[in-house]
Amino acid sequence: QVQLVESGGGLVQAGGSLRLSCAASGRTFSNYALAWFRQSPGKEREFVAAISWSGGSYADSVKGRFTISRDNAKNMVYLQMNSLKPEDTAVYSCAAKRGYSLWTGVREYDYWGQGTQVTVSS
Repeated sequence: QVQLVESGGGLVQAGGSLRLSCAASGRTFSNYALAWFRQSPGKEREFVAAISWSGGSYADSVKGRFTISRDNAKNMVYLQMNSLKPEDTAVYSCAAKRGYSLWTGVREYDYWGQGTQVTVSS
């Protein structure tokens, strides 16, 4: 069982930056692939970024602006978001799945956090 708790969301102007954090429980954190997803009102949850021993993967809409990273010693995963745009406004959630692949589908992940709101004003 893995529990995930996100933090770091907030209100930022377009062009600004935020760093999201996700704290995970569990003693085998390094054995899990981790990802960030986001959901805007009226839209389906969408993939943002994933990280595992295989490397990293990003949605086209955030490539070059967002960076996912992890600290296995601290059981933490991060999402550094730069050059934020109003269309990045959403609830951002971290997710975990045991294994080493880079999954990008919502249904592929087994554990989810509650999410943190990110609002980008124009």
